Amino acid sequence: MFWLLLIGLLLLFFSGAPLFAVMLGATAIGAIALPRDFTAEFGGPLSSIYGLGTKDEAIIFATIPLFIYAGYVMAAARTSDRLVRFANALLGWMPGGLAIVTIVACAIFTIFTGASGVTIVALGGLLMPALVKQKYPERFALGLVTGTGSVGLLFPPAVPLFVFGTVYGLQRELADKNGWETERFLGAGIVPGLVLIGCLSIVAVVAAILWKVPRQKFKLGELGRSSLAALPELIIPFGIILILAKGWANVAQIAALTVVYLLVLEMLIYRDFKPKTLWHISTESLALVGTIFLVIYTASAFSNLLVTARVPQDLVLWTKEHIHSKVTFLLLLNVLLLLVGMMMDIFSAIIIVLPLIAGVADQYGVNPYHLGVIFLLNLEIGYLTPPVGLNLFISSFKFQRPVIEVTKATLPFIGAMLVALILVTYIPALTWVPPPKRTGNLGGLNALVQEGVQTVGSVDCVKLGDGTKMCKKDCDKKYAADESMKESCYGVMIDVTDCRKKPADEAKACEAEVIADWIEYSTPVDDDDDEDSDSADKPGAVDDADDDSADDDSDDDSGDDDSAGDDDTVGDDDTTGDDDTTGDDD
Repeated sequence: MFWLLLIGLLLLFFSGAPLFAVMLGATAIGAIALPRDFTAEFGGPLSSIYGLGTKDEAIIFATIPLFIYAGYVMAAARTSDRLVRFANALLGWMPGGLAIVTIVACAIFTIFTGASGVTIVALGGLLMPALVKQKYPERFALGLVTGTGSVGLLFPPAVPLFVFGTVYGLQRELADKNGWETERFLGAGIVPGLVLIGCLSIVAVVAAILWKVPRQKFKLGELGRSSLAALPELIIPFGIILILAKGWANVAQIAALTVVYLLVLEMLIYRDFKPKTLWHISTESLALVGTIFLVIYTASAFSNLLVTARVPQDLVLWTKEHIHSKVTFLLLLNVLLLLVGMMMDIFSAIIIVLPLIAGVADQYGVNPYHLGVIFLLNLEIGYLTPPVGLNLFISSFKFQRPVIEVTKATLPFIGAMLVALILVTYIPALTWVPPPKRTGNLGGLNALVQEGVQTVGSVDCVKLGDGTKMCKKDCDKKYAADESMKESCYGVMIDVTDCRKKPADEAKACEAEVIADWIEYSTPVDDDDDEDSDSADKPGAVDDADDDSADDDSDDDSGDDDSAGDDDTVGDDDTTGDDDTTGDDD
């Protein structure tokens, strides 16, 4: 019976059945095959799925429909005309100017449309005739417009960034790990995205030189006029990054503001469409939103099945046994993702493949933000590879060319994208990620710490409420290799000192909040408890290496009058805690 179900599932997949139906079928078959009582464990998966709409993931979920809606608003307006005009005025005078204009304009437009094919439809009819008119070969122009239809996926606020962040965040939760922040991931692809644009631009310049494409004159007046016309739309990505960096709003709030801003701009100021068009925009965008959400929720059930069946753990063991080099792993990862991109669209690939890859990549020390950039860049190339390459079919339909002809035309641009992929894969420094956010009182320490570091000698040591001393020299020693943690350590002393300047009834609560925040921020999540550690050891406190160990302190007597001024430090190696059972569980 099981094999009949499995064969039926495969037939559904290859016959083009909806992905959510295939995944639900796979989950059901897996639940039948595994010798486990899923009814007894139903609460865990149900809680995980419920958490997608109620926990931190809900904030990211809210951004997906909003940014998709923003993209459809821009597609309905004359945004494409303004972007092309501006890019042509800025770059058209260069060798290969119009080809570079095509790359840049498509990248900017794709940021909002999510590479759903809207870019080729909206810009292709405008740019393709212009390229041919400027003496570019028709085949080159066809390949360029098709190949650049998905170039903007690495720039915020492209929807695949949020989908990857949501799915990866869910996997970290299932693996009992944390530390992943989708908001930090949004900026990770900016430099790799620029590298990709640079590689494609080199192809454009070389082609223009070989075919002696004429260049246009630079016109400062036209640049000024086109800049003014396009500026309100051009500033949107930069505004999003700035607001996130400053912490003025979360991503869901930014997405909502973006939609309101674009509606006012396109409908009331530019008057590119009338209010009655909003119904069409809403229905079109919600169809895509519904598809993505349905797949994500069914993927949550599928991911729970994989974790229950220990598939990721088994895959980790197999790869560690057969692949001994990080370089080799990254090479094979790229090959796998390129093959996946040939068979699935980007959202399906993220949801199905990422749960299997995330744990393996951890074992090879691949930074999760770097992994995300590699993942998305591979799947960008998948838009140009048969048999499922979406851009190929859209261009074939749009320009009335056979799919095989479109595929051949994109080969030079696929080559350029592969070069960019190699650079991004093996130069992790290109994936820049902002430092993690600090919570609570530490979140407001930026200016205070910078000032306090210069004057920290005046608050050389601070005694916390439990008698633990925290000193500047301890911060310097323990966090010598981590400047961010060192500054935060200084910041705790400064914050506690400031708290004690407040009225007595406020000072105690203020100090307790600072200490709790520091413990949460500084305690490593995955560190195991040390059986030999003193039960009084406080997580996050700084060791005082200069104080003698208080070996004669006994933990048995909870009523000891331990003065706050004695030499006990939290970091002491005290082995007398006989009644401490917290470290006995293996």
